[in-house]
Amino acid sequence: MHSRALVLFSGGQDSTTCLAQALSKYDHVETVAFDYGQRHHVELQARLRVLEQIKLQFPQWAGKMGEDHLLDLSVLGQVSETSLTRDMAFKMEESGLPNTFVPGRNLLFLTLAAALAYRRNLEVIVTGVCETDFSGYPDCRDDTMKAMQLALSLGMDKRYLIETPLMWIDKAQTWELARQLGGQALVDLIVEHTHTCYLGDRGHRQAWGYGCGECPACVLRARGFERFSASV
Repeated sequence: MHSRALVLFSGGQDSTTCLAQALSKYDHVETVAFDYGQRHHVELQARLRVLEQIKLQFPQWAGKMGEDHLLDLSVLGQVSETSLTRDMAFKMEESGLPNTFVPGRNLLFLTLAAALAYRRNLEVIVTGVCETDFSGYPDCRDDTMKAMQLALSLGMDKRYLIETPLMWIDKAQTWELARQLGGQALVDLIVEHTHTCYLGDRGHRQAWGYGCGECPACVLRARGFERFSASV
């Protein structure tokens, strides 16, 4: 029976929803983020506000929240020529993938998360990747997650469970999952405090939160929120 989890927590909508689910499910939950030279570096500050607000607004979860970790992964930014790590326009590449794809990002995230989980005696690694509302990133696919779970468990001689609560749901359903987990209070927290915008825009307040409203991440979040709001 698993009781201790590590959530890959960027401070965005998806990872906040994953954190809420982990807190409703496990006895002890820690969080980890990565500084890889991302353009939207503001997410690293936003995530701290989200953690603070969860503790304040959800006392039933506060006692389960363990240590928060921030790991330096700047080498990833050094080897990545992408629109998430360089000042360039968003576009589709000849490969068919958007230039927001950071090769190896989730593979490195999971490897380092597993190493941290090993030291912290955490059995479950939770990540917000999905195949439904995504940009075709190969390191977000279910097959990749299953392969990583096997490789990490074999390579560290410890059985890990990689949990992907959002794998088969879209953004509207992600908003709905948050509502089911924490009511309107959690939805409002996600709107007000989480960060998704790839350009790091915290100056423009939209119905769904802060962001430029035009980058791929904002468009996806806005469309999901519109569908969710229409169904409530």
